Amino acid sequence: MRGDYNFGVTLLIFASILLALLYYPGLCPAAELDSYIRYMPGRSVEAMPGKIGIIESGSECSHEYKLFSKLPVKFSLATDYISIENTTAVELPAHLFGLTSDVETTLPFFDFNKTYLRLGLSPSFYADGWDFPASSFRIPARSFLIYLPDQQWTFLAGIAVYPDFERKLLPILGFIYKPNERLTFSITPRRPNISYSLDRQFTLFAEGGDSPNSEFEVDKDGAKNVVLSYKETRLGAGIKFSPRDSLRASLSAGGVFNRSLKYRDSLGKVNVRGGFYTEFRLELKL
Repeated sequence: MRGDYNFGVTLLIFASILLALLYYPGLCPAAELDSYIRYMPGRSVEAMPGKIGIIESGSECSHEYKLFSKLPVKFSLATDYISIENTTAVELPAHLFGLTSDVETTLPFFDFNKTYLRLGLSPSFYADGWDFPASSFRIPARSFLIYLPDQQWTFLAGIAVYPDFERKLLPILGFIYKPNERLTFSITPRRPNISYSLDRQFTLFAEGGDSPNSEFEVDKDGAKNVVLSYKETRLGAGIKFSPRDSLRASLSAGGVFNRSLKYRDSLGKVNVRGGFYTEFRLELKL
């Protein structure tokens, strides 16, 4: 079955979210906006004829303030959209959607010097349409320690909990090392990267990424609320342009591998061969 794969539709959704936040700043006042679009052309799959092509886009708007003038609290709202072109024999949805709200706070960890505890909760919906059924609701949570021994090093260690997911627990481990003003090693779970600042405007970077727990409730063969998981691993490099402190734009490209779309309970699986991706990302401070 061929999915309704339309680059124009994906670009329109991406642009609409971005323009709404730019022209109506009241939707996300005094906030940061991070939006991206990622293109992965069609690639063949293992053990069957056909190809899979994917376009991903998403936006996250976050706002941080101090509760009772003391406790730092960060709120965010994120949308994710995945468009799938499918010419294999396995039935797959044409689109996948995610809607996530998040609240996060950071506290001193008792009397331990230079050590902090970060707690986060992410009520979310994941489905194959914007009419999210109640069964697609999930509440992932995370808790990890942050240790800052000096100005160059930051260490992270903790755990993320995913109720109702196939993998319910994932470790959080990482570090940030900044040996000088130009070079930064940010080896953290979300977007591990190494960056080198050429000057005040241009930065070169290499980064990785994956989707360890991307699960969506979809309709398949007349059955509703079937769980479909999507996995990928990326490794690439790019350049970031910062014309001013409130605006950063980046363009990157690289390889994508370990890709699969799999229904839970052995209802079908597609292993997509490795390929390449290109990504454009825009970060704003509103």
